[in-house]
Amino acid sequence: MYRIALCDDEEKELEQMEQFLASYQWEGRRKQKPEYKTERFLNAEALLWKVREEGYSPDLLLLDIYMSGKSGVEAAEEMRRLGMGMPIIFLTTSTEHALKAYEVDAIQYLVKPFGQDRFFHAMDSAMGQIGKKDIPLIFKSEGRMWQIQPDDIIYCESQKNYQILYLATEKYRVRMTAGKLWEMLEKFPQFARCGRSYILNMAHILSIEHAEIALNNGFRIFIPRNKVTEFKKVYFSYYFDG
Repeated sequence: MYRIALCDDEEKELEQMEQFLASYQWEGRRKQKPEYKTERFLNAEALLWKVREEGYSPDLLLLDIYMSGKSGVEAAEEMRRLGMGMPIIFLTTSTEHALKAYEVDAIQYLVKPFGQDRFFHAMDSAMGQIGKKDIPLIFKSEGRMWQIQPDDIIYCESQKNYQILYLATEKYRVRMTAGKLWEMLEKFPQFARCGRSYILNMAHILSIEHAEIALNNGFRIFIPRNKVTEFKKVYFSYYFDG
């Protein structure tokens, strides 16, 4: 599931973006329709607030340039300063800011009005870039923003409304539900849920014997009995089919 942020101060423009996304079919590396979860923002301040306060980190940003308050370019510059490397597609009524757009590494610059074909071409570029870069995940913990590479996460443990992220030499405690964390991780093929309490990075599994998983950081996790067969199927599919 890809998270796509849509930021424009006109509702009709947001509606059009969602209509284009609903009909988009990426036929570059896969023949199936990508699954999206979109979130709308009517100004740059609302987007930046969610990034700073909630650790929101979209996989793709569709961003208008001319808006009341901060411009789309200013929002993109701040997000880049925070270390966020998601692809950005600018949507605007003028070519005036094209140079600034490319200074923040935008992959496409669409001048309104644009048609479905141009939008699809921009999406092909964006989807081709997602997953190729080592883009960190952004978490907020104890008033600080943390950037964590997905591959560095060994496993995650749910403790009510907090999630504990275990890395090789440290751990992070972040306030979010297990469902929200899974939304961030499920697009990475190495992650799998193990019961209700754990999300495991299967690349860090040393062995599975009966209902016990041995991880390469020395930890052992026990799979719920009714989930053993299901998890083993996911694990072997990851190694032998992927």
